[in-house]
Amino acid sequence: MQRIMIIGGPGSGKSTVARRLGAATGLPVVHIDPMYWAPGWVQRSVDETYAMVEQAVRGPAWIFEGNNTPTLSMRAERADLILFLDMPRRLRMCRLVMRTLRYLGRTRPDMAPGCPERFDLAFFRFAWAYEDGGRLRARAFCTQWQGRREVLRLTSPEEVEAFLKTCEG
Repeated sequence: MQRIMIIGGPGSGKSTVARRLGAATGLPVVHIDPMYWAPGWVQRSVDETYAMVEQAVRGPAWIFEGNNTPTLSMRAERADLILFLDMPRRLRMCRLVMRTLRYLGRTRPDMAPGCPERFDLAFFRFAWAYEDGGRLRARAFCTQWQGRREVLRLTSPEEVEAFLKTCEG
């Protein structure tokens, strides 16, 4: 397996899983957030993000984490595995609060430079609403690719750990 695509709601563990898989497999990890955000929390243009993703996807091997709906199919076309972290809302929201507190005022390793973590009520509302929109779209996306790519849906931290243990040896 040379190309792994990881999707899931905010706080589902995409970045953490990507880093652990990268360490276990030696595959380079690609985060979508720096392709979506420029320093100062400035959203890049759709064309700029698309071009950056397109360049990264052309690589021979990667673990690509993040959602960004307009680029999902482009990444899936090249992926060997689509990994959907479908975690419960309560867990995701708890993780987001913990992440915000942990990195408050500092830039996370998976974020664009110059985008320090902040308490952003609009983002928390977006994360909360993921259940009613993004999650359903992610499930439909996985169904669409089932049979064309290996698709794995993990629904609990225990399932994630079991999966990672198989990859970590």
